[in-house]
Amino acid sequence: MREQTVAMYCLLDDIIRFTHPANTLPATGSRRLRDAQVLTTALVATRFFGGNLVMAKHYMAQHWGQNRLDKNGFTRRLHALADALHALFALVGDWFKQRHPEARHVLDSFPVAVCHNTRIPRGKLLTGKAYHGRCASKRSWFYGLKVPVVATSTGVPVEFHLPAGGESKQAGRRGLSLDLPEGSVLYTDAGYTDYVTEDLFNEASGSQQQTARGKNSKRPHHPAQSFLIQYLRKSIETTFSQLTARFPKQIHAVTAQGFALKIALFIFAHTLHQAGL
Repeated sequence: MREQTVAMYCLLDDIIRFTHPANTLPATGSRRLRDAQVLTTALVATRFFGGNLVMAKHYMAQHWGQNRLDKNGFTRRLHALADALHALFALVGDWFKQRHPEARHVLDSFPVAVCHNTRIPRGKLLTGKAYHGRCASKRSWFYGLKVPVVATSTGVPVEFHLPAGGESKQAGRRGLSLDLPEGSVLYTDAGYTDYVTEDLFNEASGSQQQTARGKNSKRPHHPAQSFLIQYLRKSIETTFSQLTARFPKQIHAVTAQGFALKIALFIFAHTLHQAGL
């Protein structure tokens, strides 16, 4: 735990120093915590304490002598760094894309419910029918966010987006940059079938999308190709299982922005863990 904390802090601090992502500020003597310390504390919370920021703050103060901020002050700092967090994840994700020798990536999505279905009428964190979505693999409905993720074939998430649960897979895909190295192959399930989008992606990116086909598809695959797609897609199912295992029984958040921020932190922490940090 100590080694991972040091590795995460050094990585974040070096990237912030050299890239200066949005809303980060130079370290000054008047600031009690550096931006890298705030983000590291949040990642420690999601990786080791189930997202509990108070316990992570206590750990960082007790074991590393980190200056304390009150809960509200720390939360404000963390929310101010939300854009920086996404920028840092994008940089780390690009690094893994470039160094993935197989150049095979998988796209799929998983649901994150904000509450049980029976509590939807009383819920105040998210409101509106846009968040009421269906998980086809589990044949169930949920209320929350649907998280499309691009991961390497070895299970390292390199891109993600946080749309409302009611959005279609194609709408969620449009929120991803899908900036893959030239010559890469992107594997998806049948829910991402759109021949025009596939052709545009293949032509514009220099990569290739391989989508699982339905029985009535106009572009059926050879059986060997269908087997390969299904086999490689199993890696992202494993990734989702490992990722959601880090979630607490209920993700505590006061605002919708805080709920989305914690999901982003869980994904970032899982990516760093898969990378050996």
